Amino acid sequence: QVQLVESGGGLVQPGGSLRLSCAASGFALDNYVIGWFRQAPGKEREGVSCISEIDGTTWYKRSVKGRFTISRDNAKNTVYLQMNSLKPEDTAVYYCYAFRSPRDYWGQGTQVTVSS
Repeated sequence: QVQLVESGGGLVQPGGSLRLSCAASGFALDNYVIGWFRQAPGKEREGVSCISEIDGTTWYKRSVKGRFTISRDNAKNTVYLQMNSLKPEDTAVYYCYAFRSPRDYWGQGTQVTVSS
């Protein structure tokens, strides 16, 4: 069965850290562009970060640059999003996305809540 499963979300205080994981089954992540998206209540889903399957080139949304780091462990078929210095505005459901034309897959999402 092909699927992406996110984990690592939770409740954290402002300034804290979380590491999200996105584990794939049924296909090899190293052949796919991987992205992290998030959706806050009442807002549209937005891209947060992505990593290339070719050379590991990364991209970050401006508001998270310097605080978030995306990485991939092909041996574990898993992609990570390390989130540091979290802010209340980072609160959202975070989704993992894998793309390799013509296929794409979404995970079910993991909730991240930043609050004191």
